[in-house]
Amino acid sequence: MDISGVSAAGAVSAVLAQQQVYTQEQAGVSMLKKSLDMQSQNALTLIQSIPQASSTQGLPPNLGNNINTTA
Repeated sequence: MDISGVSAAGAVSAVLAQQQVYTQEQAGVSMLKKSLDMQSQNALTLIQSIPQASSTQGLPPNLGNNINTTA
């Protein structure tokens, strides 16, 4: 590999550009993770806000035991 045609300034410039891209990618990944965490928390809040099914307590014990098939 012949690197005699590469200047020091060009090499430094390339490394700095690569570091900038890496930093931008890391920021994007961090924002994606935060967004997913927020969506997960919102979904959990919605699920917890669903009212519980009403209880059958207080109903007569014979209710729901027979089905009228002749009607």
